[in-house]
Amino acid sequence: MYFDDLKLNMSTDISPALIEKEKMIDFAFNYDSIPLHTDEEYAKATPFGKLIAPGVMSFMSVWAKYLEVDFFGEELLAGKSTKIEWLKPVFAGDVLTGKAKITNLIKRSPKNGLAEISIDVYNQNGELVLTNVTEAIVKCRQI
Repeated sequence: MYFDDLKLNMSTDISPALIEKEKMIDFAFNYDSIPLHTDEEYAKATPFGKLIAPGVMSFMSVWAKYLEVDFFGEELLAGKSTKIEWLKPVFAGDVLTGKAKITNLIKRSPKNGLAEISIDVYNQNGELVLTNVTEAIVKCRQI
């Protein structure tokens, strides 16, 4: 979708993403190998009581589902920034769902604009577990 076709507060639901234990641990060993993500005995002694998913893995699991309904498609030129806030732990077996909404639009030139997407992610209990704000550079419709 071209920048010109985007509207403030436009939103879309994001399909559920299951956090699978094996994938969670594999991701942790490769990218975030602290004991809270990789050592079940260690995790039992923490306030969480069990392993928690790496935050980036939780976000990327939902982001992959967002891309199935992506606002921009082929009109995306580049990502500019992203900010993730982790609010509650995510555990193996959790099912994450979300809603993506356009929260800001700034026309930069006749060729492109900056679109801000905010995503709220919830677990299967309806608890907000993370938020994300991503800025993307999107093509304008050239007349």
